[in-house]
Amino acid sequence: MEIKKTILEKSKQKPPVKDPSQVVFGGTFTNHMFTLRYREGKGWFDPHIQPFQDLSLSPAALVLHYAQEIFEGMKAYRSPRGEILLFRPEENARRLNRSLKRMCMPPIPEEDFLVYLKELLKVEREWVPEKKGTSLYIRPTVIATEPKLGVKPSTEYLFYIILAPVGLYFKGGLKPVSLWMTRDYVRACEGGTGEAKTGGNYAASLYAGELAKQKGYGQVLWLDAKENRYVEEVGAMNIFFVINDKLVTPRLKGTILPGITRKSVLQLAGDMGLDTEERLISIDEVIEGIESGALTECFGAGTAAVICPVGTLSLDGKEYVINDNRIGKWSQTFFDTITDIQGGLAEDKYHWIEKVD
Repeated sequence: MEIKKTILEKSKQKPPVKDPSQVVFGGTFTNHMFTLRYREGKGWFDPHIQPFQDLSLSPAALVLHYAQEIFEGMKAYRSPRGEILLFRPEENARRLNRSLKRMCMPPIPEEDFLVYLKELLKVEREWVPEKKGTSLYIRPTVIATEPKLGVKPSTEYLFYIILAPVGLYFKGGLKPVSLWMTRDYVRACEGGTGEAKTGGNYAASLYAGELAKQKGYGQVLWLDAKENRYVEEVGAMNIFFVINDKLVTPRLKGTILPGITRKSVLQLAGDMGLDTEERLISIDEVIEGIESGALTECFGAGTAAVICPVGTLSLDGKEYVINDNRIGKWSQTFFDTITDIQGGLAEDKYHWIEKVD
């Protein structure tokens, strides 16, 4: 489909943010957005790059009542040569469709998704910042728009992409965070929507997240819903542990997001000579490992932070300090390796980078 383009006159455009560290994460957006509509019997139609604007929805739109919605999170980077780079965008396209399927929503052909994204980035290429560690955050979203009260899949959808310049996740450099664990609240259960990137999963995490902040912790490290025993993920990241010189992470069983950074870390670890395991990890094993010294590192992995070292875990009112609350060797290595590939500073031997021509 030919993409319609409605471009703002230069005089009406906001100037690009040169230093995203000076703006609030996710609060400043570029001049344009992409939209695509769907109607049952017609399919996807009307691809349009247009000025960033509010959406017009019926108060009865199904997304507002039954949460039929999914989204993705990815970034565009500027190389030292001025190129615009995407990190494993085909993985985002695949995951988007897996989420769509789980939420009873129509798929978007992966090749079309990438074309739409690249065309929008070409229009907004000046917004991709140059400073190392900064990027242009990309938020593709699909919502149910049919105006109908009644629990059912929608017959109409809106797919849109918006862009926001973002700075370094850790201002002042990489540093360990503290995580709180609770046995009273859960994020997702087996058979639920935990593996889909859908808004309801994040809504389910808000209350415990606020409790964690009140107690002085950065985020929640979730335990499984059935036994409150096995580690799952952090609200915005997958979790990793280095135990007895092995990199261990919870296996995918439908309750946690299959992270693209997670997948990349596992591949890098194998090539770096670090054995990996994807399995159930009990919180008892984690605590015993910290106390015995067998567990030497813990870190999160996700699009926003890339790698997030964890220095403290809290459970049942007791704190457990990991690696003297210092950044571990592997945390730093994975952070440096991935960010150098993303920014075009290192050889891309995995063919993870796609250029926006």
